[in-house]
Amino acid sequence: MKPEAARSLLFVPGNRADRFGKAAASGADLVLCDLEDAVAPPDKESARAEVAAWAAGHPAAVRINAADTPWYDDDLAVLAEAPGLAAVVLPKADSIPALRATIARLPDGVALFALLESARGVRDADQIAELPGVTRLVFGNVDFGLDTGVTVTDAAERELLYARSRLVVASRAAGLAAPVDGVTTDLYDVALTRDAARAARNLGFGGKLCLHPKQVDAVNAAFSPDEEELRWARRVLEAAEESGGAAVRVDGEMIDKPRVELARRLLGGFGGE
Repeated sequence: MKPEAARSLLFVPGNRADRFGKAAASGADLVLCDLEDAVAPPDKESARAEVAAWAAGHPAAVRINAADTPWYDDDLAVLAEAPGLAAVVLPKADSIPALRATIARLPDGVALFALLESARGVRDADQIAELPGVTRLVFGNVDFGLDTGVTVTDAAERELLYARSRLVVASRAAGLAAPVDGVTTDLYDVALTRDAARAARNLGFGGKLCLHPKQVDAVNAAFSPDEEELRWARRVLEAAEESGGAAVRVDGEMIDKPRVELARRLLGGFGGE
């Protein structure tokens, strides 16, 4: 699967090579080896070597260290040689010059995901999305809340609605794939992860970061149409064909061109008929 189509992106600490294979077998659309927050400074170099060795023979995305850290240059230099490198996630991606410099150093075919996790990053989401070479936007909900002083009061994270909407609109306006939503920090409440992923999909996101393999199936399901949606889409397309393109009523709902297009997306985008 292309990185821009990934629904579930599963973090795995870059210094835990023993978990790389388990992450790949979890059903996640994309394994995201983490060299940033998950790895303590003394372990940065060894983690980089382990991730590069894994990416030499397996498809992987890597969250490198931020551009203003002492590990950034070596992260890019080493990973650029890994044939399995599918995507690089740049954290703290609120500097246009740093993004341009990162893009310039990536091999052809490697996607660049910009992780927006500050007020500055969300403010400049339009400019970042428009940069040639940026493939997808990712929302860093936890760090964004810390940077802005926003206090999240419940699982719905209503306080972050504006920031999330900014990424969705910026992505669409720039012609990018739908952005990736941030994490759900409760590792074991699958229902909570499912509800958060469904809310993100309804808002216009196309995927979600996962912290634990237990979250993967719920995220994949949330970003895929269920059987009821597929049946609705089939009825809509059948009715639209019979009407010759005129507005038509299906299940008591007026169906016009935008709803027909939604039905096509539900079926065509997920292997439907």
